[in-house]
Amino acid sequence: MGVALLLALCSTPYAPAQGGVGEPPLQDLATYPQGELDIRTQAGSHRFRIWIADSASRQRQGLMFVRELPADQGMLFVNEAPRVSYFWMKNTYIPLDMLFIDARGRIAAIFANTTPLSLDPVGPDVPVKAILELRGGEAARRGIRPGDRVLHSVFR
Repeated sequence: MGVALLLALCSTPYAPAQGGVGEPPLQDLATYPQGELDIRTQAGSHRFRIWIADSASRQRQGLMFVRELPADQGMLFVNEAPRVSYFWMKNTYIPLDMLFIDARGRIAAIFANTTPLSLDPVGPDVPVKAILELRGGEAARRGIRPGDRVLHSVFR
């Protein structure tokens, strides 16, 4: 599929283009479950509106083809049980901060400003319950660090 055609299929920053040949069509992010979460830091609390990648197909798609991400928006990927998880940036056009979160809701690692369109795996070698993707640079801007607590119903 040509780049011009791919761009023409993107009607909004949140409505991704269709998958490539042989791939299933991508879902509009408006169809994902949504919610909020808070991150507690030494400096205070930060609230984010989130899409929840709650199925294998939504997790495969993630934020691919998204062109803009507001500072208070993100996507939460939830593992059924804690496991080592790696992500890549295939078809992801914006840098992201990836926060890897343990089962208690503590941030285990942050990979900041990941490289758009990279196929290099990103992730720590420790089991995590969830991964939160935010706009690139947002964690540093808000002073979010490993050890900070994420408050959401998926964490005990």
